[in-house]
Amino acid sequence: MANKSVFASVTGRLLPAAKATNKAAAPAYAYSDAHALAQVAVTGTFGGMFYQSAQEELDYDVDVAEAVDVETLAKTAIYARQKGHMKDMPAVLLAVLARRDPVLFRKAFGRVVDNGKMLRTFVQVIRSGQTGRKSLGSAPKAMVQNWLNSASDWALIRANIGNDPSLADVIKMVHPKPSTREREALFAWIVGRPCDVSALPEALQAWLRFKETGKGPVPDVPFQMLTQLELSSAHWSRIARAGSWQMVRQNLNTFHRHGVFGVAKNVAHVAALLRDPKAIEKAKAFPYQLMVAAQNVSDEMPREIVEALHDAMETAAGNVPKIKGQVVICPDVSGSMSGSVTGYRAGATSKVRHVDVAALVAASFLRSGRGVQVLPFDTAVREVRLEPRDTVLTNAEKLASFWGGGTNCSAPLRYLNERGRAPDLVVFVSDNQSWVDARAGGQGTAMMQEWEAIKRRNPKAKLVCIDIAPYGTTQAQSREDVLNIGGFSDAVFEQIAGFAEGASGAEHWVREIEKIDV
Repeated sequence: MANKSVFASVTGRLLPAAKATNKAAAPAYAYSDAHALAQVAVTGTFGGMFYQSAQEELDYDVDVAEAVDVETLAKTAIYARQKGHMKDMPAVLLAVLARRDPVLFRKAFGRVVDNGKMLRTFVQVIRSGQTGRKSLGSAPKAMVQNWLNSASDWALIRANIGNDPSLADVIKMVHPKPSTREREALFAWIVGRPCDVSALPEALQAWLRFKETGKGPVPDVPFQMLTQLELSSAHWSRIARAGSWQMVRQNLNTFHRHGVFGVAKNVAHVAALLRDPKAIEKAKAFPYQLMVAAQNVSDEMPREIVEALHDAMETAAGNVPKIKGQVVICPDVSGSMSGSVTGYRAGATSKVRHVDVAALVAASFLRSGRGVQVLPFDTAVREVRLEPRDTVLTNAEKLASFWGGGTNCSAPLRYLNERGRAPDLVVFVSDNQSWVDARAGGQGTAMMQEWEAIKRRNPKAKLVCIDIAPYGTTQAQSREDVLNIGGFSDAVFEQIAGFAEGASGAEHWVREIEKIDV
């Protein structure tokens, strides 16, 4: 009989060599430049993370943006904004593009800078000097001027909220030339110069009158402008009843603080709005947004409002695909998943952690259909009993409570192999910084070795790794049966469904970005 100690490693030699090193100093696989850019584009937040500082993340992101061709850079910036719904990263990529290719920059600008806040973020990024230049330059200045001149009055009023830079700072910086008396007055008011008040938008005139007299109906202006006024609980109640789904979701604590929910009909109205399927669809609400709301509501919030958030989550999670066959979801609950999804930002750190997002994805899949098993893991698989009929938020909270321990991405696959199981689809939600199962010698990772064992029992099995942190490496190399994808928007679920059904390959995510026309 052949010597087992000699031949036992043959399978490992057939695995792709893990030549990269992850943030935990363990062997890993590096992404291609285009994939690395796509990954950070939908996960980067520029806040301090578990394994890297905000500056280290920014330096890496700019390096990757420099490594790809300018067309890929432009398309990724557009994807990050339109599909990934990111706030800062699209502006960073656009700023790099402005320096590298002014022509493509002009084509991409309007598809990335789609509101005043993104405009201000773009200017802030340029002026910081972090992307290679401190002055706007002719092309960026012209595009900013054009945005200011062509934006609606409402868009400018909304853009006038916030600082560093403020909209007034931007106007003073680029000196747009207004083409109408009304726009001249609005620019003057924004920068604090005397203006013809009668030429201002009617909503702004109403706000100025209300601010001065406190009389009349509550003006129809952005919510943040109303907080500057002396309002009664009756005023706040009217604001809540007239508010959009997103505005109400974001300001539940404010309404509670101002006595809105002391009136039963207000509670009933807001609860009905939050759980309204049409309002949720119109708002394009993500389950993540509802998790943020649920984790931040006051402990004294009326129970009907809290239950409405649970109902809304069930509706928002309804787009999670129902996948045929046996499905196993593996949320990473290790210690490195404890960081905030926004990174650490003084005064603005989100309560939602990476582990909460991993748990949310797992709970959403569990709710989507029968036959889904959830295997949370850190150093090893954590045994948990989940009830599919419980709400997504309830199961997500239960899974996230396991947080702690080292990272061992091969643990769930080993768990399945030890039990002779070979599911049709395995989905990991992790930061991919596995180290407990580190293998020396440049051979394939332990995760890939365990996956090969599953493939021998089920050749059609597929593995999806959802990477939710911008660290740039994976434990499972992309190939025909392994999809690496970043972020946690609706686009992720769509791509998983296509991959599971055989409608797309391992490079589907990058291909989707390549399809964007610039």
